[in-house]
Amino acid sequence: MTVVEAKQRQSITSRRVGYIVAILVNGAMFGLINVTPGWRAVPFLTSETPQVVGLVNASIVASAVVNAIYLFNDARWLRACGDLVATSIGLVALIRVWQVFPFDYGATSFDWVLLTRIVLVVGIAGSIIAIIVALATLALRAREAASRTT
Repeated sequence: MTVVEAKQRQSITSRRVGYIVAILVNGAMFGLINVTPGWRAVPFLTSETPQVVGLVNASIVASAVVNAIYLFNDARWLRACGDLVATSIGLVALIRVWQVFPFDYGATSFDWVLLTRIVLVVGIAGSIIAIIVALATLALRAREAASRTT
């Protein structure tokens, strides 16, 4: 038995179910944000929210589109490309939310502003890591493809 064993991918059926679930969740989020009353019904969102809704929508749509593509072809290199695109758009949206910060929690005994900032930092850091992983995966797949042709 070797110390390092090949990591097995999930079955195509289970991956496709995951892609469908992701598309449905993205569709639900898009509807909750954009169908009246949408984001306006959330009491702690401020009048600055429209400054970020477009980027949040772009992130949701990008995620839904790449998951729809994965239903038909989920080659690892293609997933790395899709993840790179969707995560990059999400990162831009998170940074914009940080800049605008369209939240007003009023006077509470809990520091919701601090918690929200922490969550945004975790999201931004996670996105940066995911982008690095996607780039590394693309580089690895390109290297493997080049070695097969030589």
